[in-house]
This record gives sequence, C-alpha cells and structure tokens, in this order.
Amino acid sequence: MPFNAVPAKVDFAAQERELIAFWKKSRAFQKMVALHKGQPHWSFIDGPITANNPMGVHHGWGRTYKDLFHRFWTMRGHETRYQNGFDCQGLWVEVEVERDLGFKSKRDIEEYGLARFVLKCKERVLRYAAVQTEQSERLGYWMDWNDPDELRRLADLLVEDPTQVVTVEGPEGPVTDTVEQIVGRLGLPELGGSYFTLSNENNYMIWTFLKKCWQNGWLYRGADVMPWCPRCATAISQHEIVTDGYAELTHPSVTVRFPLRGRQGESLLVWTTTPWTLTSNVAAAVGPDLTYVKVTDGNEVLYLSKGTMHMLRGRYEVLEELKGADMEGWTYDGPFDDLPAEREPGGHTELRELTRGVTQSAAEAHRVILWDAVGEEEGTGIVHIAPGCGAEDFDLGKEHHLPLVAPLNEEGFFVEGFGWLTGMDVAEVRQPIFDNLREKGLLYNVDDYTHRYPVCWRCKTELVFRLVDEWFISMDALRDEMMAITRQIRWIPSFGLERELDWLRNMHDWMISKKRYWGLALPIWECDACHHYEVVGDEVELQERAVEGWDTFAGHTPHRPYVDAVKIACPQCGGAMSRVPDVGNPWLDAGIVPFSTLQYRRNREYWEQWYPAHWISESFPGQFRNWFYSLLAMATVIDHSPPFLQNFSYATLLAEDGRPMHKSWGNSIEFNEAADRMGVDVMRWLYCAQKPENNLLFGYNRADEKRRQFLLPLWNVYNFFVSYANLDGWEPDREGFEPGNPEGAPPAGDNPLDRWIVARLNQVVAECTTFLENSDVYSATLVIEPLLDDLTNWYVRRSRRRFWKSELDADKSAAYSTLYYVLVRLSKLLAPMTPFITEVMYQNLVRSVGEGRSPSLEPSQGLGRQPGAYESVHHCDWPEAAMETADEELLAQMDLARRVASLGLGARGSANIKVRQPLAKALAFVTDGRGELSPELADIVRDELNVKELTFVEDEAALVTYRVVADGRQLGPKLGPRFPKVRAALAAMDAAAAVRRVHAGAPVTVEVEGETVELAPEEIIVNTEPAEGLAVANDRGVTVAVDTVITPALQAEGLVRDLVRQVQTLRKEADYRLDERITVGLLGLDDDTRAAMAPFQGYFCDETLCTDLRFEDDSAPWDRRQTIKIDGQSVEVAVRR
Repeated sequence: MPFNAVPAKVDFAAQERELIAFWKKSRAFQKMVALHKGQPHWSFIDGPITANNPMGVHHGWGRTYKDLFHRFWTMRGHETRYQNGFDCQGLWVEVEVERDLGFKSKRDIEEYGLARFVLKCKERVLRYAAVQTEQSERLGYWMDWNDPDELRRLADLLVEDPTQVVTVEGPEGPVTDTVEQIVGRLGLPELGGSYFTLSNENNYMIWTFLKKCWQNGWLYRGADVMPWCPRCATAISQHEIVTDGYAELTHPSVTVRFPLRGRQGESLLVWTTTPWTLTSNVAAAVGPDLTYVKVTDGNEVLYLSKGTMHMLRGRYEVLEELKGADMEGWTYDGPFDDLPAEREPGGHTELRELTRGVTQSAAEAHRVILWDAVGEEEGTGIVHIAPGCGAEDFDLGKEHHLPLVAPLNEEGFFVEGFGWLTGMDVAEVRQPIFDNLREKGLLYNVDDYTHRYPVCWRCKTELVFRLVDEWFISMDALRDEMMAITRQIRWIPSFGLERELDWLRNMHDWMISKKRYWGLALPIWECDACHHYEVVGDEVELQERAVEGWDTFAGHTPHRPYVDAVKIACPQCGGAMSRVPDVGNPWLDAGIVPFSTLQYRRNREYWEQWYPAHWISESFPGQFRNWFYSLLAMATVIDHSPPFLQNFSYATLLAEDGRPMHKSWGNSIEFNEAADRMGVDVMRWLYCAQKPENNLLFGYNRADEKRRQFLLPLWNVYNFFVSYANLDGWEPDREGFEPGNPEGAPPAGDNPLDRWIVARLNQVVAECTTFLENSDVYSATLVIEPLLDDLTNWYVRRSRRRFWKSELDADKSAAYSTLYYVLVRLSKLLAPMTPFITEVMYQNLVRSVGEGRSPSLEPSQGLGRQPGAYESVHHCDWPEAAMETADEELLAQMDLARRVASLGLGARGSANIKVRQPLAKALAFVTDGRGELSPELADIVRDELNVKELTFVEDEAALVTYRVVADGRQLGPKLGPRFPKVRAALAAMDAAAAVRRVHAGAPVTVEVEGETVELAPEEIIVNTEPAEGLAVANDRGVTVAVDTVITPALQAEGLVRDLVRQVQTLRKEADYRLDERITVGLLGLDDDTRAAMAPFQGYFCDETLCTDLRFEDDSAPWDRRQTIKIDGQSVEVAVRR
C-alpha cells in the first residue's frame, strides 16, 4: 500500500499524545529552529504566565495565538525567538505559599524565617513552571522548553540545600554552579529554556531602570492614603485595583448625626459605607453650589442636601433652604471625640512629618469645608472627611491643613490611641461602632447598600484605605513621550490605541513598592543617620560600594534576606546606608523583559538585532494598565523607543452559559480535562474561530460543534483519499520533489472540478496569507471553513464516481493528483492552527509513501519514496498562492452551478420529492443575464439534481408568478392615510422587477400623487406562485424550478436508486472492502417491478459492485439481510461475499 491505512474513527486526544512523543523523540522543534537559523528575524517577547497554579483553558486561548503566529512566520522563512516567560515574584506566589503553610499573617512568615520562606516561593514557582510546561506541550505550543523533570529536580535540591553545587546541561555544554545560582540563571543563554522573572538578570536590569529614574529625579518616597490589603499587609497600586480590584458587595451603610456647635438641637446628617472611618473624622464637606435644607421632625433639626431628602425617615418640615457655601466654617462635635487619637495635636500618625505645622487636634478642627466633588448620587450631600482613611480625603487634608488620624496598622487592627477599639480587627468593628453611636444618640439609620467595593485582586480580602509611605515614579515627566511612543505601535484590535492613551492621560504616579518579602529587592539604600537615599544600578556597583555585609550576600540571588545585609557608605554624611525593606511591584518584573531577556546589559549587539519585538500578545482586560503600561514606561526611560511594534490582544474567556468559570457554579473546565475530552486541535480551532475582541464562550457543546464542522470533515476526506488511493495503488509523482513544498506544482488537468478546487485552494491561500500577516486568524478561519465545505460536500462528492470506477485511467489519476495536492497543501495551510491532525496527514501523505509501514509515528530514517522529505510538516514552507490557477471565470461559473444546484434541491424539498427520485427537467433563471453554464458544469448540476435536462430560461414568468404586498403592520402606522394608495401603487407595478430588488436587498420605490415613496425590502411581502407542475426556489437573483411530474419510467429509476442505497448500507454493516465484489438478493419483487427495473440493472450492479443478482432465495446463507416496503410489497434485500 502506498499509504498507511487510516481508521474511519479516531481518538484525536490519543493521537495527539502520540505526536507529542514523536516530536520529542525526533527533536522536531530543535530541527525546525536549525532550519531557519540566519534567516530574517521575527521578534517575539512573551508576556509571562504566572508560575503559580496549573494553566486554565483561558491560558490556552492566548497561547494558541502565540504558537500559531510563531509557526506562521517561521514557515514564511524567518528566524524567531522561541522563549516562553514565567512570572515568578510577588504577592500572587506569596499568598499561595502562605496558604500551603497555613499562615495567617506576615508575622507567621517572620517566625518561619524569611530565607526559608523565599526558598518555598522559588520552589513553588519551579514546580508549577514544570506543570505549565507540560500543559503547554500538550497544547502543541512549541517553545524552547525546560525539561519539566529537571525543574522539579531543581526544586527538590533548592529546598534540600540551596548552596550545594550541581551541574546541568546547557545549549553549549554543562554548567556548574550552586542550585540557587542555577535557578537564578534560568533562561539566560548558557542555560536556555524559558525566562524566569526571578532571574538575576531580570532583577538587576530593573535596578538599572530604577537608577535611571532616580538620576532623572523621577523616583521619590511619598506618603499617601492607598488601597491596602490587611490580609497581605501591603498597598495595592492604582492599576492593580482598577484592573481586577472590585466586587459587587452589600454592606450596612450608616447615617449619623454630627451635632453643630453653637446650634442647640441641630446636626449635620452624614452618611458612610465605612463606619470604621468615623473614628478618624476631621471635617465634613459640602458642595458649594448645592442647595441644602434645614428640616425638622418636631424634635430635632437636621441639615442635608435638597436632592437627598429621601434619606429622611418619617414626617418632617422644611424650615429653610441655603447654599453649601453658606455653611462653610460651621463647627461640630465628632462622633468619636472621646478617643485619645482625636484629641492629639496634629492628629495621630507615625508619619509625623506630614503634620508639621498643624497644631489643632481633630476634635478641635471639626468644621465644614467646601468641595466641588460633593454630589447627590448617594448619601446626604454631606461627606465626612477622614484624611487618614481616604485618598481624596488626604488631598483635602493637605489643602486645608487638617490634622491626620490614621487608625489602622498594616494588618488592619486599630492602633493605640483608639481606646476600646485598640487591637480590634477593622472587619469586626462595624456592629460595635453602631452600638456605640446608638448609645451616644448619634445613630440615625442603618441600611444595606450594594455597591462596587475594592478587594485584593489576589486574596479577595476587602480593602481598606490606609496612610502609608511608599516609593513612586513620577509619571508626569514621562506622560507625553509615552503617548508619542504608543502612537508608533499598531494596536489590534484598533481600539487598543485609544484605551492605552486614555490610561496614560489619566494615570497617577506609579507606586512601585510592596511591604512584602518575596520579589524584587528595591535597590534603594537610605542613610541610617541623615536619611539621604540613593539607587544602586547593578551588582557591580553594589560590590564596589559595599562597606559591610557583602560576604553575607555573595553567592546569593538579589533577594531578601541576604541582599538586606549589604550596607554602603552615605556620600552626604559618611554614615552607613541600609537597603529599604520594600520589594518591588511585580509589573516591574514583566515590563523589563524586552531588555533583560534580550541581553541588553550583557550583549548589546544581540539586543539591537532583536529589539523591538515585532509582536506581543496578551488578553486586553487589564493589560492596558498593567503589562502594556509597564513595557511602555520602562522602554521610554531606558531607550526612548517602542518596545514592540504590534500589540495583538483578545477579550475574556467565559463558560458557555456566559458567566465566568467557577467550580462552585459547575461550569468550570480544567485545561487537562478539556484537552483529553475535546482534543487540542478542536480547542485550538475553537480559539482561532473566535473574533478576538469578543468574549469567548468555551465549553463542550461548542467544541462538539467545531469537531463536526471542521475536524471530522477534514479527517473524513483524508480517510477517503487514502482508502481509494491504496485500493488503486496510486502514488504521487516524485519527480522534482521539493521538501519545503512537498505537494508539488498545481496539477494540470482538464476536468473543471479539478481546476476549480485547485483555484479555490490557492484563492484561500492568498487570503489566509494576507490575514495572518495582519494577525487576523479569525478571518482566516472564515475562508478556510467554506473551502473545506467546498472540498468535502462538492468536489469529493461530485468526483466520487471518478474514484469508484474500476480502471485507473487518466481522469481517475488526475482526480488523485488533485486531491493529493489539495490535502498536502491544506495540511501546510492549517499547520499553525491545528498542528496535530496536519502532522498526521503529512507523515502519511508525504513521508510514509511507499514504505508500507504500520501507521506509527516513528521517525523516518530517510527510507521510502521521499527520502528528502522534511521530518515534520512544521519544517515545510508556508504555501505561496499559485494565482495562475485562479481562473475567475471558472470560479464564477462553479459558484453559479452550486447555487442552481442548491436551489434545485430546495425546490425538490418543498415538493417533498427525495433526491434519489429522478425528474425530467430543471429550469433556471438568472436576473443579471449570466444564465449559462459550460456543458461540463451543466452535466454536474444535472447529476446533482438528478434531472434529465437543465435549461436556462430568459423569462422568469415561465417559472413563477409573483405578487407583492405592502406589509400593513409596518407601513400602516408609518404612512397613515397614505398607506392605501401606496399599497395600490405597489400592487400595480411589475411584480417580478420588485421581487428582484427585494431579493437583492434594495429598496423599492413607488409614485403616489407625484411623490416618490421608498419601501425597504422588509416592508414588502412576496407571495410566490409556481407555474403548474413546477416546484420553485429563489435567492439573490437566481430562480430554479424542477418539474414535479413523475412518469412510470422515472419512478422505476427512483426505485432502483433506493435499492442501491439499501445495498450500500448493508455493505457497510457487513464491513466489506471498498472494492469487494458481492452477490445481492432482491427477494420478493413482483414481475411488474422486476420488469420496470430491468433497464437499470446494469446501473444497479455497477453501483453496488454486484456480480450476481438473485431474485430468488437459493438457501445459501447471507451476510446481511433486511426487509423493506416497496409500493406496498415486502422485499428482502440481502448481501453476501
């Protein structure tokens, strides 16, 4: 057999696992890289995946894009960088390690030991990098992967003893170092594999960036009230909270009285959803231009804005209206003036420099201030101001020189100075505060309030706002240049440009510090004596300036606690400078990779060859404020250039029910489960066939649909070709074989079906090339799927008889050559998108030809018919469109033929006449006058419609009578009294002409009393009346009718075709070979029926491969038999070898 046999049914997932083993054994990836060494570069920078948990199916979506465009540009003749990235440092890893260890707070980490904790973080990263590597390989994602088992071994050795010396294999030979340093060098040229943001190079490159910021005066330490996670005991930056930091929650809101001083029985009415902040109240803000009311219920007088009077309870009377500006300077008693913190001059905070010059206590400072931002959308129009508990409050406090009261420590507990609240958890004080306010007579109302509230993006704890000192990069100096650089980049989808620019216009300064343990050690050293601070630019500078602790640090990666031991001399006072204990924002780690992974510090020539990246990709929700932003900021500072030229982004993956995937909702699908149940090629096609800017609904129903629509038809046509080619012993011509283009030149032939499918294929190749050059795989799928339908449901189906006939004549050989060319070329076209099934097809169609092997995937030793063939389809060249084959006239003719056939089948269906029943004739009318087909195509249409004659007519009236009616339900209300006249004018016009416009989607115009009225197609009802004896169907200017009169001769032929179908079914059930000759029994046919079918007996035997037709049972056993009804008589159909 020329080809290995192809099973009709296939386990795609099992086949994919076989292929992964084959690729590894044959070193297919490494050979592909070697093939393209030295070719023009296509540079890719990976947005690192967090190595912290197994991959999800949403990761599969993005990684499919990265893989397919890599494969495409490689096949186009480019050398690319196949380096995956793992994000390793920061809060996301710390939180998981804490959970694994059962820790509840940062104190648990300190008791455990910082060095041990950092090792556990590194260990977790290595173990999940191994898991994600295996999952990525399962996806068919080709990268320069580390050996997962080696990553696990390093994890074991790291926790065993990080100082032990080990040797590992690198691309250029063995590398020996301590385990800790080997892990710190992962992804560097000497070790290869994925880059890890924990690497020494990544960290030191960030040091270089931060020094540039400091030298330009952009890095500073500032105090601010920041979103703060009490669970993680760290601040959350603006872009983190905007991206993933909100949840819809319901909290008890409280309305409180602030008694006015000097106004007996009068109070401000103040509302808040964070009652804990009332403990630190300093002022109350009103809108200067808002109207406020003074109301009474007979017992007390209250003030609130006029637009919020719905907040009042019971009956009340408005005594007076006034403007907010009239209330400025009113003083009041705060709800917690009895607490020591409220009576402390300047306020109560560890950051005393912030209250320098403020002499009043909070209790003394209580007054009404004006604030333009006060509105009436919620609350009472009077906002309580606590400068130590809110970002806007803090700004107002600075503007009005107010005291600062900061109530919480880093774990969210009330600090000393808050009396009975001291030591209480902020999450537990709501009800005690309500009770205390009630006892004081200050509680007005408590009511549930649902709102979007900030939560920690990692641990989901509700955030508080806390006064802290953090490190920032001032962005104002960079804003304009970053925006100019952003405009140099192509953003896909195009709205990405404006989204990024909008963020840059409104971004605050970049908070780069975290009060945590695992991550980038900020290279900021502060003098213990004079508090001068400086930034160290790299490890060389640190060693040169070290005056203490270098021996402790030497040999370790630049992480806590060892780097903390190093002290340098203060250039201002000569004192010792210590590193600030903060670690860096993890987006620094990801933003620096265009420099750290491209050897900016070590090999500037290499960096210049590969920078900027031609293409990057990540999911756009959030990344405009995170990774894209950090890339732009860091490249602007370091090189004043765009770090990437094209940004391809995509939306969010949801479950099929349209909701996010959650295990508790029962709609979550694990990646491994999806790969094993769906098959990866199905997953990848589902990803590719999604418009990237729209959310993807992912699930088993949609996967089954894609399998039926795409993968199974592709497999079936491949199975069809191999099965028949093996029967005939057909082999492709090896003359002029080119390994990059194993399909060879387009076959030359006269058959219009062959010429058409070759033209269609090359038409789609040209379109797909353009689409993929523009990062548009979605549009590529939109042209590939119709091509596959053309191939299976038209070309192969209409060519079956050419493959079925017994002799291997020139026409049959041409059919084989054509289908072979199409399948091999199609396997190359689809290889970037569905790498597994295309590899199977290539191995059999190209590499296994003539070898006679079983269908294994063992690497070839260069034996067989094509010794020069590449070992993988992924080594081949991208197909270049052979546009000389694209005969536009033939394509248009075949399109018309298919439309006529489709409409003719529709007309048959409307008359309930099955296709196996021959009919006398079909009539076709084409509006634009192209009513003709070549004789060859006309024959194809006649056979498809099972009619004896196909005629194109010039007058549509020969087929159908139309009547057009104005739709009264739409036009009656629209036209009013003019409707009857419009209806009459429409009825009087040429109905056929009106219908042609309606079918073309064009409006129809009528004249009514000298006025032109335009009617939309959907406002016109078309009633169709076929000519007598015809069934009609029409669409887009083509009308087809079939003659429904069935003569006795036609009926007899239809009967024979029914019997052929029954025999074919029995052949399949009996599992006969495709070429196996058989005996058929038609038992019980009456004489009249036998006589009627006699003229068609030759046709019957040819179609069923029947060599012996029996009408009487000879008592010999049959392999299969079935009783059917024909015109009321029971007939038994039987088959045997």
